[in-house]
Amino acid sequence: MLSDKTAKTLVMKFGGTSVGSTEGMSQVVKIATTERPNWDNLVVVASAFSGITDLLLKSATQAAHGNTQSLQNAANTFVDRHYTVLNTLVTNPALNDPVKQDINQLVFQFINLCQAISILGEATPRALDAVVSLGERMSIRVIAAALEAGGVPAQAVDATDIIVTDNAFQNAHPDMEATSIKTRQVLQPILSERKVPVITGFIAATPGGITTTLGRGGSDYSAGILGAALPATEVWIWSDVDGILTTDPRIVPEARPIPELSYREISELAFYGAKVLHPMTIRPVIEAGIGLRLCNTFNPEHPGTRLVKNEGKNHHGIIKAVTAVQKINMITVEGRGMLGVPGVAARIFGTVAATGTSVPLITQASSEQSVCFAVPAESAETVVKALEKTFSQELGDRDIDRIWASADATIITVVGAGMIHTPGVAGRVFSALGANNVNIIAIAQGSSEVSISLVTDAADTRKALTVLNALIED
Repeated sequence: MLSDKTAKTLVMKFGGTSVGSTEGMSQVVKIATTERPNWDNLVVVASAFSGITDLLLKSATQAAHGNTQSLQNAANTFVDRHYTVLNTLVTNPALNDPVKQDINQLVFQFINLCQAISILGEATPRALDAVVSLGERMSIRVIAAALEAGGVPAQAVDATDIIVTDNAFQNAHPDMEATSIKTRQVLQPILSERKVPVITGFIAATPGGITTTLGRGGSDYSAGILGAALPATEVWIWSDVDGILTTDPRIVPEARPIPELSYREISELAFYGAKVLHPMTIRPVIEAGIGLRLCNTFNPEHPGTRLVKNEGKNHHGIIKAVTAVQKINMITVEGRGMLGVPGVAARIFGTVAATGTSVPLITQASSEQSVCFAVPAESAETVVKALEKTFSQELGDRDIDRIWASADATIITVVGAGMIHTPGVAGRVFSALGANNVNIIAIAQGSSEVSISLVTDAADTRKALTVLNALIED
């Protein structure tokens, strides 16, 4: 089927909330049953059950500190969660019993790995990847059995057999050429039999077969990688919300679904705090020219959000969405001695990079007397100390007056490709905030002109999001 260039192939990824309960799993079976007749090939990528990855990671971390007393409790949780869904949806012993045996074996591996970590007294990135991969491995076996019981022939497939990465454990990078070859070799026979491959999200392997992971939230990325490797016609990401919303509904209840976003817009949203889509997902999808859609498992009739390559002439509103990155600090390096001195910015950000800290926003005064940038709040003290060490001589000579971190703040980002073609958008944004007494600490605009970012006090986050969400037109 894959050799047929005209074959329609759909990759559907289901998140942890979609598969982590009997209700959710029932919906997954219903959706797969509905969509299978509409496509030549149907492929499912799945996350671990909700909460399982966190418990695996916590158990491994505790084991590294010598605490193995809670391992059996964790093991019991894994068994109970998966058995509950399995026993409800898969009553045929011929389907049920083999999955239970597999789950028991995976739980046995979990205990052995954590005991080994305890003996070594260290949870290396490689060891952590081996432990956290077990969540997806348990999940796909239950899903495949549930599909079979629901009348959809399915087969569990471990992504370590098809997605090839480097050895950057916990945040591995895929080798797309090698992955494409292995994907077709493994999936071709399964799809030729009209079965649905149910593939582990999040995990992969080095060329030598050592388990790696793609970073937290990496199941979305897995779907994008496999969609490009097959190649798929479309990739659908299923979660528990109606696509991508105009802002965070936990903060602003008036948030509403966005019908359509461009790749550039979703890139900005993913970078600046939108949690619906893994930031790396869209790269293989864009490069392969594949359609991408975000849907709600618990409301499958809703069209969700469709992602498109170009914005076109109809922008469906100038501003599309507003995001918030909370718990950040603004680091400021200021001093009259910085004026006209080359290399200061390079030294600043070289020092920050050496601490392993990500910088989501940068501003600089036109006078060149200060540089201001954002970092996660938990990294602020480390960054300030590193900068004070780097510029110790300049601080002593008073060429730099001080290096300091602000109190907790929030990066608010307004996103919309229509802003490129429309004058006065920034004026509307800042006027609305000013009228509602929201103080702006810093401002930055991306070179793509698709987004405007600003920094506010943490206490103003809810007010800023509410005010800006009201500016979004349907």
